[in-house]
Amino acid sequence: MVNAPVRVRFCPSPTGNPHVGLVRTALFNWAFARHHGGTLVFRIEDTDAARDSEDSYNQLLESMRWLGFDWDEGPEVGGPHAPYRQSQRMDIYKDVADKLLAGGYAYHCYCTTEELDARRDAARAAGKPSGYDGHCRELTAEQIAAYEAEGRTSIVRFRMPDEALTFNDLVRGELTFQPENVPDYGIVRANGAPLYTLVNPVDDALMEITHVLRGEDLLSSTPRQLALYKALIELGIAKDTPAFGHLPYVMGEGNKKLSKRDPQASLNLYRERGFLPEGLLNYLSLLGWSIAEDRDIFSIDEMVAAFDIGDVNANPARFDLKKCEHINAEHIRKMDVKAFTEACGPWLKAPFAPWAPESFDAAAFAEIAPHAQTRVTVLSDITANVDFLFLDEPATDEASWNKAMKEGSDALLATARAKLADAEWNAEALKNAILSAGEEHGLKLGKAQAPVRVAVTGRTIGLPLFESLEILGREKTLARVEAALAKLAA
Repeated sequence: MVNAPVRVRFCPSPTGNPHVGLVRTALFNWAFARHHGGTLVFRIEDTDAARDSEDSYNQLLESMRWLGFDWDEGPEVGGPHAPYRQSQRMDIYKDVADKLLAGGYAYHCYCTTEELDARRDAARAAGKPSGYDGHCRELTAEQIAAYEAEGRTSIVRFRMPDEALTFNDLVRGELTFQPENVPDYGIVRANGAPLYTLVNPVDDALMEITHVLRGEDLLSSTPRQLALYKALIELGIAKDTPAFGHLPYVMGEGNKKLSKRDPQASLNLYRERGFLPEGLLNYLSLLGWSIAEDRDIFSIDEMVAAFDIGDVNANPARFDLKKCEHINAEHIRKMDVKAFTEACGPWLKAPFAPWAPESFDAAAFAEIAPHAQTRVTVLSDITANVDFLFLDEPATDEASWNKAMKEGSDALLATARAKLADAEWNAEALKNAILSAGEEHGLKLGKAQAPVRVAVTGRTIGLPLFESLEILGREKTLARVEAALAKLAA
């Protein structure tokens, strides 16, 4: 049972292109917030000046809009906890770090990298945990003065409690971390820049986040944050500790976690191919959750109504591009024809369309669209499916030509040409003409229509042939059959 009001956050870093694992995290947070009538905070974690970029930031916002995610607080929306970009909140982090130091919850660590490495190597050799050994935990004023006299700089470390930490993960159940596995950790760099380990929980505390739903890769940082939350509550900075739920890994090829470098990971790839946001989100929701055992296709509204974080499976989820495509195709089938026709627009002009702009016939496309809607998997498929209507001659590749033009195809095409010339120009009459031509040559309809299809459309498979011929028109159809006959004769 989740008590209202729910406040969750989606807090990506603006580095590179958005990837589908990030989208899955955004989806689960958004669905959780909407299911409970709660608040989604969209926050930008842009404290890494070397990797963050304004272009990536703009891509994040555009991606959220394209996917249909609305947010209640954040960039372009504002809210009571602004600003929502961490790069604009540095004074806040410094103030919290100073309070942690003053309260004894944190301390300055003067260890050099070489000293840390040497002690870690020695610990490993002795079979002991190799995390930070607490060397600077209890420095005297004289030791601190000596280090500073040497010109050493210091980072700020948080002082972890010497006791086990237990919490109930919303996805994985009760988890316990022993103190030897969670040593003191850095929260501020030597140059004064705050680390993720500080800024993330501080922002969650100040923004009163109630539930943190994030990837499994961040599970190991949870005990650190639990200890930090306790300190923040004691200092009066935080009100409560949020509930945590760690979402399963999304796996790619070779049982490896899907990374930004994997080709199928980039959100831009799916936009460019013409996936529908509804189709992509439907599939991504299945990576760790299901609406029912026997149901894969559903709307986003249906997902929101049914979504329960307790139903998320902790086991890794494998990304299956073929299934993703299948689900997207099902969503395309469900579209209103007019909406489908409009959605195809970008792929019917440059740089996708191979025909001249003036060759495009909107009326012809409107006629063919209902037939194309039942065939395409992604919207970009539309270009190759309808190009025969708008090109001066079909885009025939050699493999398709050789597959269709068997011995005797010239005679069949000549007969088909004559029967098509005399036929009424509608799909049923055109089918009967090809059927009749095939019968004269001892061929069933499937074999008879193959060379006609390649002659007219350039491809061995495609949209329903007879409806396509009807829309293409008598003059162009006959001219293309004649051109094929000439090519065969040559």
